[in-house]
Amino acid sequence: ASDSNMDREMILADFQACTGIDNIAEAITLLELNNWDLVAAINGVIPQENGILQSNFSSEASQTEPYGPHSQPEATAPTPSAPPSTASSSSSPPSSSSSAFCPALPSRHIVERQPRMLNFRVEYRQRSVEVVLDESSAVGEIKNILETELQVPASKMQLKGWKSGDVSDSTALRSLHLPKNNSLYVLTPDIAPSASTSQSSSAQQGTSDQNYLLIISHREAQRDYSLNFPASKTIQEVKRNISDLTNIPVRHQQWDGWPASATNDTMTLAASGISYPCHHLSVCRRSSPAPDQTDECTDVHMVSDSEGDDFEDAPEFGVDESEVFGSSCRKSPMMPENSENEGDALLHFTAEFSRRYGDCHPVFFIGTLEAASQEAFYGKARDRKLLAIYLHNDESVLSNVFCSQMMCADSIVSYLSQNFITWAWDVTKEANKARLLTMCTRHFGSVVAQTIRTYKTDQFPLLLIVMGKRTSNEVLNVIQGNTTVDELMMRLMGAMEIFTAQQQEDIKDEDEREAREMVKREQDEAYRLSLEADRKKREAQEREEAEQVRQERIRKEHEDEREAIRRSLEQALPPEPNEEGAEPISKLRIRTPSGEFLVRRFLGSCKLQVLFDFVASKGYPSDEFKLLTTFPRRNITQLDPAWNLMEAKLFPQETLFLEAKE
Repeated sequence: ASDSNMDREMILADFQACTGIDNIAEAITLLELNNWDLVAAINGVIPQENGILQSNFSSEASQTEPYGPHSQPEATAPTPSAPPSTASSSSSPPSSSSSAFCPALPSRHIVERQPRMLNFRVEYRQRSVEVVLDESSAVGEIKNILETELQVPASKMQLKGWKSGDVSDSTALRSLHLPKNNSLYVLTPDIAPSASTSQSSSAQQGTSDQNYLLIISHREAQRDYSLNFPASKTIQEVKRNISDLTNIPVRHQQWDGWPASATNDTMTLAASGISYPCHHLSVCRRSSPAPDQTDECTDVHMVSDSEGDDFEDAPEFGVDESEVFGSSCRKSPMMPENSENEGDALLHFTAEFSRRYGDCHPVFFIGTLEAASQEAFYGKARDRKLLAIYLHNDESVLSNVFCSQMMCADSIVSYLSQNFITWAWDVTKEANKARLLTMCTRHFGSVVAQTIRTYKTDQFPLLLIVMGKRTSNEVLNVIQGNTTVDELMMRLMGAMEIFTAQQQEDIKDEDEREAREMVKREQDEAYRLSLEADRKKREAQEREEAEQVRQERIRKEHEDEREAIRRSLEQALPPEPNEEGAEPISKLRIRTPSGEFLVRRFLGSCKLQVLFDFVASKGYPSDEFKLLTTFPRRNITQLDPAWNLMEAKLFPQETLFLEAKE
């Protein structure tokens, strides 16, 4: 298991280095879709010119057939052109050197590029539509699906929400480098909001171009797949696609959720009776793949006879030579030897334990020893439990008694369920025992592994009680098979007392740590609010200063403009005439609002406009001030500027005053 984890870490690092994908979750998802095949995953992200990337296998190995999503493995044959054979049609048992179950060379040497599946959540007014497409599709295909779902013409849709801006319908999704989950929205400016954009889906189920959204839950992996299939897709094709995603062969798939009318894998989705447009299903691996299973299920569980599946998924447990004495007298092993997946091995262990000793037994944790340790030791202090590791050995004479009398006793089952995480392993086979010792060395140290090695076969089964500590995990007790129910209960309770004392200390430390973190968070929040207030105050002050500068600039510009006008008017005025001149002279005295007097001589024939320009040149423009006579009071600025002074009766002399306009 450790080698496998290290290999996957190396594959993940190589994949990120080759593709430049920094998001670890996205990189892991892409690798899982390609069964952790590095070449296939890289081809899916960086397609080569010919669509595939050759593996670095030998030329002899590369002569095998390419492995596609629907291809079936073939038995070894003397010539490459030999037809595929199955275990049932073989005329003689295959030898160990040519067995289809233990190939000497890798079974896949040229990997076809497998496209990623992209999820789109599309919002339109009050509706939300889930769309699942592979990345080789075009943007226009999303609109075609939405046209069916929303009853809105694709030509009137504007698909928005792309991070790269608007894209055309012919753009390939792969070129947009999208994440797995995406959110989009539809705009229809040519359609009034009151127009109906949806119709009853039940009226459309008779059409052949509709699409079904199947939400399929993989129970062992605790993962959901949302897949979009056309109505013409058969149930068999759906199962094969799920086989590619979950690595569960079709004949080992156990389904829940198919309606009773779906009695044949060759039926299309439209004829199967599933809910439209969305239907929920769940799938898991059969706990026992034996073909003679006769248990009846309340739901419809279909097993396919798909071509090469029987040969690919031949029985996982080889024929033991001891079966010549009668297979009915031999017990099925508690755990298959060399099982690749620990979860599948423990599912088999639990099923076999229930078959032998009944359903009243501890709840065995399904997962790796590391996952069980995480569940028991690394949650909140109040939620932590002890870890009970049950080690079974069928070759010990004590196993049957210990399981039936101790492990299945109501008091023991209840106590273990409430206070322990129980994990089990079968050490009957040497390969399984070696694998256990490797896991124990990794998680608990070499001392625990060496302790297990010292126990002889007739001392099994063993029950190890493990407690998690801050620095390392500690084995509190090792209970052998030669014990009684009372003694077993006493030893479990003794371990529980030690654990409870340690747990109380951990709870106290955790509460104090959370209190300190709460105070720190409150201080950080207060500091953040203070900084925010200072920032807002500083921004307001900066805005005020900027406004003052702007107003001052405007005022100065206005003054400069007035000064320029005043100077131009002053330069345009005719020269002041002499008193001894031959022409009539008018002498005017003008009192300003400040009390000063402006005195000047004008020709009697001079226009009123010249008088207005003179007053404006002194800083009193006619649009802001009015020029008035004293008695009788007249507003000179209202007279025609073309009149001369004599016509305005401002001859030979007159006293005027300036007054600001309201």
